[in-house]
Amino acid sequence: MRHRVHGRKLGRTTAHRKALFRNQLIALFTHERIITTVAKAKELRPVAERMVTLAASGSLPARRRVATMVPDKAIVKRLFEEIAPRFADRPGGYTRIVRVGPRRGDGAELAVIEFIDYTPSKKGESEQSSKASLMDRARGMFGGKKATSGDETVAAPAEAEAAPEIEDAAEEPVAEPEEAQEPEGDDEPA
Repeated sequence: MRHRVHGRKLGRTTAHRKALFRNQLIALFTHERIITTVAKAKELRPVAERMVTLAASGSLPARRRVATMVPDKAIVKRLFEEIAPRFADRPGGYTRIVRVGPRRGDGAELAVIEFIDYTPSKKGESEQSSKASLMDRARGMFGGKKATSGDETVAAPAEAEAAPEIEDAAEEPVAEPEEAQEPEGDDEPA
């Protein structure tokens, strides 16, 4: 029985578990949303909320305590100057865990842990919608047609328009490759 046993070991040693939480904290404070397993998300949540609560005070000792878990100074600065002020009037509950479903490889149940005021950035969405897929780019290069990506149409590259048709290349005779010539100084084996 697990009476009064606090926390999950997650199949790791103590040092490995602490390193895992440090890395996940850095990712959470950087991206404000990460996808991980449900068990890891449930264990990360109290650690992350404690860091935000410490950062809300803004004191130097709090900054030093946060720096023990998050060694990157730029992320600590972001936590104290951008993330914590958003939750200054909130007494706790800064994150949410949303179950996503099973992972494709091993079936582990995945979850998203994110800050409650998280909204996807417009910059990330516009980058994804403006990029053409690999197939669209291939069609644009070899077909000479316009490839579409989302709402925009992407013109085919100029090289594709200037390139000869594939059928024409098949009709032309193929030149036989010349035999490779040996270097003159290396006639004898060493």
